[in-house]
This record gives sequence, structure tokens and C-alpha cells, in this order.
Amino acid sequence: MKMADGGFRPAFNVQFATAAENQLIAAVSIGNVGSDQGQLAPMVEQLAQRYGRRPTEMLVDGGFTKLADIEAVSAGGTVVYAPVPQPKDADRDAHAPVPGDTAAIAAWRIRMGTDTAKQIYKDRAATAECVNALARNRGLQRFLVRGLAKAKAVVLWFALAHNLMRALSLPTVTT
Repeated sequence: MKMADGGFRPAFNVQFATAAENQLIAAVSIGNVGSDQGQLAPMVEQLAQRYGRRPTEMLVDGGFTKLADIEAVSAGGTVVYAPVPQPKDADRDAHAPVPGDTAAIAAWRIRMGTDTAKQIYKDRAATAECVNALARNRGLQRFLVRGLAKAKAVVLWFALAHNLMRALSLPTVTT
């Protein structure tokens, strides 16, 4: 993969789908493509297969804003909260639909211009980014195994351990 310093090295790109309300990891994805674009639709499909229904909302970072993915998951009933890229023309409103936008893309642009969507997106740092920071702090920075299958096993073990530790800190529900 291409690195931030411009060089190329063997690496993996790990994606977590986390539940925002409790920071549990609901799904994982790992690949050797440096970009996050194109990862949203497969993650939603994985969640749908795993839990028998599609998520009602997905809160994702700017790297996931591939218009085809937003359109695909919106068609399945998932509302996407992702930042709208800044337009090249500084005079154009980033949240106004552009000619050629489909209904799903136009709705996403308009939605992300609302105060409600901006507040929802602010919560991303305290949820998904917290899980990513915990992963790094707990040593998930470098893989000591070779191959995608072995690296995925490491990530799945991490997700299991993370969820067990989170479950211990969640309040118990009595009926």
C-alpha cells in the first residue's frame, strides 16, 4: 500500500463497524487497498447478513463518501451521515444538490447541511474514532503475521476481546 510518506510497504487497511451507543464492534473488514472508498456498501452488506437486517443509519468518515456506495446503501433504507466534500468552486454551497445528482445523493447533501446531521456527525469522534484509538493503544498497529486471512484472524480476535471488555463496563439490565 502507498504510505503517507509517499513510499510503498506491505500493509492492511482495517475497518470497524461500531455501535455508536455502546462502542461495541459489530463487524470488521480488512483489505490491502489504501483507500476507504468503496468500503461502505460491503460493510452494510456484512451487517445485513450478520444481523438479518440493514442498519437504519451509518455514520462514516469522509473517506467513505463514494457516491455510488451512498446511493446503493440509501436504496436499501440506510441513512448515511458522511461529510460532503468541499466543492472546487468556493462560491458553491457544498450542501446544495448539483446537476446530475440522483435523489439519494441530493438528499444526502441536503441532510448533511442541517444542524441535526452536523451534531450527529460530531458524535463520530467519541464513538468510532475512540474504538480505533483503543485498537492502536492496545497494540493493533502492526501485524506480526503474513497474509490477509491471518491478519483478519488477528483483527477478529481483537474485536472479540474489545467487545468482552466493553461488555464488562456496560450497565446491566434487570427485568
